[in-house]
Amino acid sequence: MTQMLPTPDQPLKIGTRGSPLALAQAVETRARLMAAFDLPEAAFEIVVIKTTGDNRAMIDADRPLKEIGNKGLFTKEIEEAMLSGGIDIAVHSTKDMPVLQPEGLIVDCFLPREDHRDAFISSNVDSIADLPSGAVVGTSSLRRRAQLLHKRPDLTVVEFRGNVQTRLKKLADGVADCTFLAMAGLNRLGMDSVATSPISEEDMLPAIAQGTICIERRSSDDMAGQMLAAIHHADTAIMMAAERTLLAGLDGSCETPIAGLAELKDGMVRLRAEILRPDGSESLTDEASAPYADAAQMGADMAARLLERAGEGFFDFKG
Repeated sequence: MTQMLPTPDQPLKIGTRGSPLALAQAVETRARLMAAFDLPEAAFEIVVIKTTGDNRAMIDADRPLKEIGNKGLFTKEIEEAMLSGGIDIAVHSTKDMPVLQPEGLIVDCFLPREDHRDAFISSNVDSIADLPSGAVVGTSSLRRRAQLLHKRPDLTVVEFRGNVQTRLKKLADGVADCTFLAMAGLNRLGMDSVATSPISEEDMLPAIAQGTICIERRSSDDMAGQMLAAIHHADTAIMMAAERTLLAGLDGSCETPIAGLAELKDGMVRLRAEILRPDGSESLTDEASAPYADAAQMGADMAARLLERAGEGFFDFKG
């Protein structure tokens, strides 16, 4: 039976946020589908959808994400458009994705992982270690804030929201002495030269799923499912099985400082994790390895161990 494919008259509608990075990720997805099925660009339509997390006034005011909402800040409106038929697939940064999807939607496609590291960005110094006591660091990430304060409690951390371009402008305007961005995002935007230096995972374990793109679809959409299967990257999916199961077990959200990284070698998955108190006063880590088939179970077991060690109230904010 001949597989049905989109055409210029009936294009596949790709939903995305409107930031330059989100659009670059949607364009990469389109390019991979075009190549896999020898289709023209006109057989696809990129549809920009504004999400709650993209509220311009809240970004300009540097309102913390935890004050705006919780899980789904960057996905809810996109998923609603897919459920209503306004779009066919949605391209997301996996680290923005809740681990559970609304009924009728599924994530079963991941693109090859980019650089998972964080980037240190400053025009004054070369690394975190070089920052003078009292230096002002801008970040909207609770993970980065907690990791930084755990190692350097002498620094001042301020809220720093917005897309890559917005945060770089705030840095240039002197709002902070330095900031952090994901190397993957800079690479996808062709802006890797912006980074003062990449930060090794030994110094700052990245966010779970950092550097990965996932593609969401309706579970009933067989055409989208078959097309996405052709560009799915199995190795990345194994890493995500470990990392996202870890996140699910820890109930990770925009309000919990959690880091995790899975790496593959010789048929084994190595998973490292870190959870921190929001003020950086305590850090708990764990590490394990397992065969590919046991990646998800390893993540679940690691989450249980960390939660048992942490005890009740570990992630609570101190008033």
